[in-house]
Amino acid sequence: MSDPLEILLTNDDGIDSTGIRALHDALAERANVTVVAPATDRSACGRSMSHEVDVEERELGYAVFGTPSDCVVAGLAELGPEPDVVVAGCNKGANLGEYVLGRSGTVSAAVEAAFFDVPAIATSMYIPVDGTPLSEINLAIEDYAEATRVTSYLVERALEAGVFEHAAYLNVNVPLPDGEPAPIEITDPSKRYAMDAERDGARIHLTDRVWERMDPETLPDPEGTDRRAVVEGRISVSPLTAPHTTTHAEALTALAKGYPGPAESLDRC
Repeated sequence: MSDPLEILLTNDDGIDSTGIRALHDALAERANVTVVAPATDRSACGRSMSHEVDVEERELGYAVFGTPSDCVVAGLAELGPEPDVVVAGCNKGANLGEYVLGRSGTVSAAVEAAFFDVPAIATSMYIPVDGTPLSEINLAIEDYAEATRVTSYLVERALEAGVFEHAAYLNVNVPLPDGEPAPIEITDPSKRYAMDAERDGARIHLTDRVWERMDPETLPDPEGTDRRAVVEGRISVSPLTAPHTTTHAEALTALAKGYPGPAESLDRC
């Protein structure tokens, strides 16, 4: 019998969130799970990094008074055994589209792991809100059944299947459970972006209007995107790379060649 997998589990909703408890309980049935997660909710903090953080032991694992990226660095370099995979989540709320990849603390934890050359999976759950703030929606562990099922499946099989020879991390977005297990669709992050700002005296109110267009009948995102897959009831799995790929264009090369050298710059003064 092979040794059980070693998993480092983190999130950005905080160590006391229901989502990380649900993933921990499911993954711990088949693997050794070390939890290193923020002590408080650090949603949407991106890859923010601290120079020094406090840590304390809790019932579930290590609570770090810092960001998800802090947790990954602390977990990989100091607090836990060397993991086979890092799992981030399960986030209450979806992380869909290109524009959230650098904003989401959940996804950023997976990116941080990728820079350590450790495979990672970020799992988030799409919750139709109809104007209700996510903070006011209470979910039970059983509400994360679809998320725990697919994350366990990917953790158990993706390494052996060679998935991470081509992807640094997987961004997984899951619909709420609806009886039968949802199918998986391999997707690209949506390119849709609709941030808006409105001034009210000395304050600026920022609004993410992407979420206003989530009706399956009028959804503007094309087939093959993460947003369309999840809204239509499928599990979106986007295989992504870190660092982001670089595009070399002839126009930029020509521009660089035309940059004046020191002598030429002095002549123009």
